[in-house]
This record gives sequence, C-alpha cells and structure tokens, in this order.
Amino acid sequence: MSFFEYHSGEFAALLTACFWTITSLSFESASNKIGSVSVNILRLVIGFVFLSIFTLIYRGMIFPADAGSLNWFWLILSGLVGFVFGDLFLFKSYTLIGSRFAMLIMTLVPPLTAFFGFIILGERLTMFNFLGMALAFTGIAIAIFSRNGNGDRLSLKLSPRGIIYAFGGAVGQALGLILSKLGMRDYDPFAATQIRILAGIIGFTFLVTVLKRWNAVTSSVLNRPAMIQTTTGAFFGPFLGVSFSLVAIKNTEAGIASTIMALVPVLIILPAVVLYKQKVTFAEVAGAFISVAGVALFFI
Repeated sequence: MSFFEYHSGEFAALLTACFWTITSLSFESASNKIGSVSVNILRLVIGFVFLSIFTLIYRGMIFPADAGSLNWFWLILSGLVGFVFGDLFLFKSYTLIGSRFAMLIMTLVPPLTAFFGFIILGERLTMFNFLGMALAFTGIAIAIFSRNGNGDRLSLKLSPRGIIYAFGGAVGQALGLILSKLGMRDYDPFAATQIRILAGIIGFTFLVTVLKRWNAVTSSVLNRPAMIQTTTGAFFGPFLGVSFSLVAIKNTEAGIASTIMALVPVLIILPAVVLYKQKVTFAEVAGAFISVAGVALFFI
C-alpha cells in the first residue's frame, strides 16, 4: 500500500477543506446577489446533476437504488438537518458577516459533533475535549470582538444575528455529520451524498413553496454572474466537498478528518485578501489559528 493510499482519508479531508474554501467564497457572492434561499435550492439541484453523472460513470447507476431502508432513513434525515436547517442558517450568515467569519464560527462543528456523539451515540468526552472546545471558542472570540474607541471595552464588531445564524449552521452541520455516519455504514459515499442532496432539494422545495419564493428563484436563473458563482460553488460544495468529506470520514478517524477539514478559516484568509480585497487584522488571523488549534486539541 502506497503512502497516498494509506493516508487517503487525511488527503480527502485536506481536499475537502480546499473545496469548502472555494465554495464558501462563491456562495457568499451569489447569496449577496440573489438571496440565500435561491442559492440553496439552485446549488443542490446543480450538485445533484453533477453527482448523478459521476455515479453513472463510477457506479453504473444514475440513482442510488441499491441503498437499504436504513441508509435511506438516516441519510434523508441527515440531508434535512444538514442541508436544509444547517445551510439555510449558514448561507444567511454569509450575507450578514461574510464567509470568512462564518467559516471561523464553523470550526465549532468538530466539537459540536463530538458533543452530539456523546449524547446520541454514547461516545466518551475527556478533559482534552473540553479544553479544545474552550480554545476554539477563545479563538472565535478573539476574532469577532474588538475594543471600542476608548480602547478599554470589548464589543462585537459583527452582526449578532449573523453570528447566531452561523452558529445554527454549525449545529446543523454537526448533527448532519452524526446522522450521515449512522446512515452511510459501508455504503458508497457519493451515492450517500446523492440521497442527502435529494432530501435537501425536497426540503427546500417545500420551504420555497411555503414562502412563495418561486418567482425569485426563477428570476435568479437569469442572473448570469450569480449562476456562475452558484454553479462553481455547487461543483466544489455539494458535489466534491460533501462527497470527499464522507470519503475522509470513511477512511480515517472522524476526529482527524474533522480537524483537517476545520482548516477552512485559515485557508480562506489569503483568497479573501487577494481576490476580495478584504482587510484582515492580526487578531482575526490569530483567532483563526487558535480556533483550529482548539479543534486539533479536542481530538488528542
């Protein structure tokens, strides 16, 4: 077995972090143009098309008809929790605090995943787990708080609503990950992602119908710049990103995979500065590294 084969899970996790960096920036731009609800349903439909073509070539099946009833149950539940609940909140946070800060708050996904694993699966939590969680929260606090004009009082420099939305996204992602692990078992990760995305499409179809947003979704399709960004995000997000995250979880320990995938807030700094001309402070960079360090400590 070669080095790359032996560490296939770790490399898949690193690729996932790179893919999610690209998709976060793409969806932030698209959400600011056409709204988070439109981006969500469009990117899932596009992602499902990408996955269906891939599984037809890779598995000889365009639809995951070989999945068992337990696979379908848990993966559908995972798709509703992760894609509908989690991503609805996450994408809304993009429009309020930007993808860079949203991804920083998303470093809470691994600790939250372990916490829900403790509650749902009965997994054990150690003192290092709690120290890691505290360090992750500390890193986020360093990045999102600033001193006022007098220099003696800390205050939030971001929208509180945006922070709450991002935290809701982290909760949804963490629960979705636990449910995915229950549903995937030995099933193919790409086909499992198809089921999750299908559940997400159904959930957002219901939501768009209830909110009477179909006119907005239809008009969004005609917005060429937004559709290019949505398609780019769908290719690197629901297609490659989510699928490789499941490959990572399947081929290495969940803690190792989660730690590597949590590198997004660090990886996103350079393109945010170079491509989007965002001003990044030392505290924000330090907060990102501290938060990721907390994730790593959490799984020692």
